[in-house]
Amino acid sequence: MPEGDSLHRAAARLQVLVGQKVEAETPHPRAAVKRLAERLDGRILERVEAQGKNLYLSFAGGLVLRSHLRMNGSWRVEIRGTARRGTPWLVLRGDEYEAVQWNGPVLELVTQCYLGSTIVDIVREVPEAARFRLTDQRRAVGDALLDQRLVAGIGNMWKAEALWEARVSPWRALADVSDDELVAVLEAAHRQMSASVAGARPLRHVYRRAGRACHRCGAVIRSAPQGEHARTAYWCPGCQVGGNPPAS
Repeated sequence: MPEGDSLHRAAARLQVLVGQKVEAETPHPRAAVKRLAERLDGRILERVEAQGKNLYLSFAGGLVLRSHLRMNGSWRVEIRGTARRGTPWLVLRGDEYEAVQWNGPVLELVTQCYLGSTIVDIVREVPEAARFRLTDQRRAVGDALLDQRLVAGIGNMWKAEALWEARVSPWRALADVSDDELVAVLEAAHRQMSASVAGARPLRHVYRRAGRACHRCGAVIRSAPQGEHARTAYWCPGCQVGGNPPAS
């Protein structure tokens, strides 16, 4: 699933269309039934911004298009008229470039960015540890990091890498994680994801490295499903101790 840094990079690419009157087309039938093209065609694209795992495109007249990419969606910016294979969900054509949205599945028009100012985007800022005290303290910290109501933008990869950097096990209950430790994890995620937005290629220490040696202590990295949606957690049992991980 594209994480917050991917959405910020997409927003940066789409800036080439900001200030232009765009032509809109919805080739994919699932997007066409929403009549997005009819509402957006001929409007000026005024602003594009990422917030957590959502992309918001604001058009003249108060219309805002919300895009969530789920597992496989993507935004590409190409020279106007570029030949392509397949059926994109949405095409926005400017004077020289066009933005192409592939694989949906969430495209909807709203009148405002309804996530609101209470949502903290991890790429922009580090939330206070107190936010995590508002949820069930028996909850595993790895599961809580994916809760977009607590902090927006962190996905499975950056969850794993931030916890590893801070030496915190994803299986520790929030009650057993100090405020200083929580802040260390959040600062690590902010730093890593901001670097990714700037173009740095991330070095994976634990994500998708189960069965291989930890770069820090040499122990064998493990993985196991975690949380209600069984997202895979990756961690090093040698230097990320504590909590109740599943038995091997």
